[in-house]
Amino acid sequence: MLILTCPGQLQRLEEALRRSLPATLPVLGAVMTVAQGNPAAHEVLVDSWPHFGVVLTRLRPEENRDPGDFYANQFTAYYRDEGAWRALLGGTEVVDWTRAFQMHGMQEGMYEAVSEAADAKGLRLETHRYQALLSPRPPQPRVQVPPGLRLAPVSPSHVPLLNATWALGGNARSRRFLLGLVRVLPSACLLGPRGRPVSWSLLDPLGCLTHGYTLPAWRGQGLSGVTLGALGRGLHARGFPVYCGVLPHNTPSQRAVRAVGFLPQPGTFYTLVVTPQ
Repeated sequence: MLILTCPGQLQRLEEALRRSLPATLPVLGAVMTVAQGNPAAHEVLVDSWPHFGVVLTRLRPEENRDPGDFYANQFTAYYRDEGAWRALLGGTEVVDWTRAFQMHGMQEGMYEAVSEAADAKGLRLETHRYQALLSPRPPQPRVQVPPGLRLAPVSPSHVPLLNATWALGGNARSRRFLLGLVRVLPSACLLGPRGRPVSWSLLDPLGCLTHGYTLPAWRGQGLSGVTLGALGRGLHARGFPVYCGVLPHNTPSQRAVRAVGFLPQPGTFYTLVVTPQ
């Protein structure tokens, strides 16, 4: 595999990935994050260049200090050649199967290939299936910032609250991951009168809007649209696809993102968590 670092190569890859949207959403977002400063310390790999069969993004190996930390150890994948993709998964050169990781992608067959490879190696696989939603324009909030609230970036001091309210959080590794997001990537929240967040949205290394949450006492007022709008405007201005993944049965969140302009995309947005037994 070749590591792409040249801005011209990354730009050419970005253009190729855009032609295959929405199947390329996670890998395109990750490639653009790398190209625009690489704040999350990821890298972009291809099996050949300029004609590639597989694109993979991952956390730089030297940044992967905790073998059990699947939160930070994120991969995205897109392939044109399924045989090359399966061959890559069968080896250990690019994916270190001794460490826990997440694999993200939106292609038919990706889940089956990862599942078969994990099973062959005796590893545990946890599957999360999301509905991908894309906003063609900057999200349009239905309300303005209400009196008494203030729009601001999320602060590191807010991370304990974020970790406690995250369905996938509540532990030291998730707290460390959220702290990393807040420190290096854009975020938005609405602060209440006492300076405590009441609604927020973050961005992850895949360029995906994530961990959107509104405290129960503040729901039903369209506040999530305000934070999504603030983040989405900045992303749109930088050329990023403005997208998110929502669980299909999470009706309130589905309704909230659609109300500000997000449109459901075909296919399944997979997050596959692989951990050693």
